[in-house]
Amino acid sequence: MRMNLSSTISGENLQIHRFYRVHRSRLEFPTSISSRHQSTLGLFARLPPRIDGGSVRCSNPSLSSDWSSRFSIFTRCVPEKFSEFLEPDQDSSNSSPPIFQQKEATFVKILKQSNSLLPHVVLASTLVALIFPPSFSWFTSRYYAPALGFLMFAVGVNSSEKDFLEALKQPAAIFAGYVGQFFVKPLLGYLFGTVAVTLCGLPTAIGAGIMLVSCVSGAQLSSYATFLTDPALAPLSVVMTSLSTATAVFVTPFLSLLLIGKKLPVDVKGMISSITQIVVVPIAAGLLLNRFFPRICDAIRPFLPPLSVLVTACCVGAPLAININSVMSPFGLSILLLIVAFHLSAFVAGYFLTGLAFHRAPDVKALQRTLSYETGMQSSLLALALANRFFQDPLVSVPPAISTVLMSLMGFSLVMIWNKNKEQDLIKQS
Repeated sequence: MRMNLSSTISGENLQIHRFYRVHRSRLEFPTSISSRHQSTLGLFARLPPRIDGGSVRCSNPSLSSDWSSRFSIFTRCVPEKFSEFLEPDQDSSNSSPPIFQQKEATFVKILKQSNSLLPHVVLASTLVALIFPPSFSWFTSRYYAPALGFLMFAVGVNSSEKDFLEALKQPAAIFAGYVGQFFVKPLLGYLFGTVAVTLCGLPTAIGAGIMLVSCVSGAQLSSYATFLTDPALAPLSVVMTSLSTATAVFVTPFLSLLLIGKKLPVDVKGMISSITQIVVVPIAAGLLLNRFFPRICDAIRPFLPPLSVLVTACCVGAPLAININSVMSPFGLSILLLIVAFHLSAFVAGYFLTGLAFHRAPDVKALQRTLSYETGMQSSLLALALANRFFQDPLVSVPPAISTVLMSLMGFSLVMIWNKNKEQDLIKQS
């Protein structure tokens, strides 16, 4: 009986030594051990602390008093079944250490989630521009086109040509967005412009500035806001914004004549060139890069969100810093409240009118959010440029300057609110 036990122990010892030679850098003992392995694992306590030059640390509480002070390399746990013990890990030679994979995944996750900070960054840039205007005054109008083009490039990288073809198959939604841009919004602009002059007693130039903001095309930032909330509908938003921008060369002068009584000559060639630089070329470049060089897209895609947040902050803070004197005028607070009411009414009208018109659509909520952005966010920078160029009274430029900031701040606040609501809905459904 003693001879059999001795031979059994020697055999197991030999098997354990062979296992250590193969797996000595990956072995760790379990904290809970089944009774049928107690005798086998008891042999490990008598093994020398160094086996073939390797050091092992044991995580078993019962053995840690003898081993923990002498071993330095953490390794894996011993499986419940000893047969699994002896099978080599097939993926261990090709896989990187888990701690590095975890750090890399965490870093990429932080980069991708930086878009969630956009409303806070926009608010911070607004406050900084008010307190210290030189921090953004260097970002002059010549940087606006490249900055907005970069945001459109980010949309293109995360889209495909099929998405835009599918967007063109929704003429009803495109028409609804156009109506929101050039019918609903001008009506609201005329209403609040009249209220500013008749009820608030503000100068006529202020009312004209509010109406001018309502006459311009949609903002490219609306497409980026849609991309952050409903990425699948970002191409549809791009089509809507591009259409309104392309036709603004005719519609904006007509609306300004109708509402303000002043015909504004708009540079048709300059408008077409602006659309090409800001929308067409960047999105086409992103689509081509995504199609023919997907690995490059995968490499740069995590860095686009933080860069987009930085660019958006500059696009919001710069107009406020450059026009700080107009914003801080004696009428500043009254204009601020009127512009907030104007944009809020446009966001609400776009959302609920879309719900009434497309209540049977399967993606009605996403469509409501998209058309809300299209109706509530417009190219206030274009209105500001028109006010500075074609109106002698400098007060006309005050509403567009304030609108540039508030439109962005309110739009990206809705991005944060609606994304949180979507997460809560997903939690409820799960």
